[in-house]
Amino acid sequence: MLISPQNRQRALIALVQVLGLCVWFSATAVTPSLRAEWGIGSGAAVWLTASVQIGFVVGALTSTVLNLADRLSPHRLLAVSAFGAAACTAVLAVFAHGPAVAVPLRFLTGVLLAGVYPVGMKLMASWSTARDRGRAFGVLIGALTLGSALPHLINGLGPLPWRAVLAVAAALTAIGALIALVAIRPGPQIDLRAITLDPKYVVTMFRRRGPRLVNIGYYGHMWELYALWTWLSMFVLAGREGRGEPSSASASVIVFAAIGLAGTVGCLLGGWASDRVGRAPTAASALAVSGTCCVLSPLFFTAPTAALVPILLVWGAAVIADSGVFSTALSETADRQFVGTALTAQTAIGFLLTVVTIQLVPVAADVVGWRYAFVILVLGPVSGVAAMTALGARPAEPGRSAASRDDEVDSR
Repeated sequence: MLISPQNRQRALIALVQVLGLCVWFSATAVTPSLRAEWGIGSGAAVWLTASVQIGFVVGALTSTVLNLADRLSPHRLLAVSAFGAAACTAVLAVFAHGPAVAVPLRFLTGVLLAGVYPVGMKLMASWSTARDRGRAFGVLIGALTLGSALPHLINGLGPLPWRAVLAVAAALTAIGALIALVAIRPGPQIDLRAITLDPKYVVTMFRRRGPRLVNIGYYGHMWELYALWTWLSMFVLAGREGRGEPSSASASVIVFAAIGLAGTVGCLLGGWASDRVGRAPTAASALAVSGTCCVLSPLFFTAPTAALVPILLVWGAAVIADSGVFSTALSETADRQFVGTALTAQTAIGFLLTVVTIQLVPVAADVVGWRYAFVILVLGPVSGVAAMTALGARPAEPGRSAASRDDEVDSR
C-alpha cells in the first residue's frame, strides 16, 4: 500500500521534531553529573534549563515581530535552526568546562529552537484539514515530547559520560535538520501569498475572544508542564532517598517513561479526543487530571516504585495531552496568513512563564521540601480549566470551523 504524500509529510515532520527537540533537555538530563564535576549548586544548575527557555522566548519574540515563520520558507527555516541548535550543543559537549560557557550556549540553543518547534507546527497545519488537525497536532506534540525526553533515555541506558550524552543529542538533531532540508515541503493548506510585515498582529490576535481564551488556557498548561519535566527526576530521587533506597540509573528510565512514552500516548489521545468531542472539553479534562496529580503529589512522594510509576505515567500523559489541542485551536482561530506568527507568539509567552516556574519549584523545595514542591503548579491547571470552560460555553457545530464561530461571537 502506497503512503499518501500527506501522511508521508506528516510522518517526516514528526520525525524531525523528535530529532530536533532532542537537544532541548540534553543538559538537564545530565545535571547531576555537571553539578558534581563543576562543583555548582542548584541555583547555578537551574540556569542550564532556564537559559534555554529564555533563549526560546527571545527567539520566538523576534520571529513574531518579524513574522519570520510566515515570510520565510518554513522547511528551510526549520532546517537552518535545527543545524544551529545541534552545533551549539556539540560545542558545549566538547569545550564547556563550567556554567560561564555552558549557559550562553544553552541560551543560543533556545533562540534557535524557536525556529524548530513553532515552524514544525505551521508545517503540520499545512498538511491538515479541520477534520483531522487535532490528531495531526497530537502526533506532532507527541514527537516533541518524545524528543525532549530522549536525553533521559540516553543517560539511563548506561554509565555514559555527560559529554557523550550531549554529543549523541547533537548528532540526532543534525540528522533531523538534514531531513527537513531534503524531504519536507509545505502543504496545500498553507497560505503562500507574500504578506506585509505586521509586528502588531499579536496585539490584534489577543483582541479576539477565541484566540484570547485559547492562549489563557495554554499559559495555564505551560505553568505546570516544563517545571514538572525539569524537576521530575529530582522529585523521584528525593522520594527514593526518603524511602532509604539508593539512587540509580533506573530513575532516568522512569522519568523517560513518564515524560516520553506516557506523554506521547497522552498527545495522541488528546488529539484524537479533540477531533471527536471538541477542543475545549478535551483540554479542560487533561488540565483537571494533571492538576489533581499536582495536589496529590505529596501523598505518593515516597510511594514504592511499583505504585509510583503508574501515577507518574498518568501525570506524564495528562500534563501534555492538551498541548496539541491548544495549538490546533489557535491555528483554527488565527488569521490564516499569520498562523505561524500566532503559534510563535503563543509559545513565546508560554515559555516565558516556564522560566518563572522552573525557578519557583526548587525555591519551594528548599522551603517545604520536595514532597510539596509541585503543589504550587496547580495554579496553572485551575486557570486553564476556567478559560476552556468559558471557550466551551458555545459548543462547536459539526463541520464548522472554530474561526467562523469566533467571528460570529465578535460580530455580536
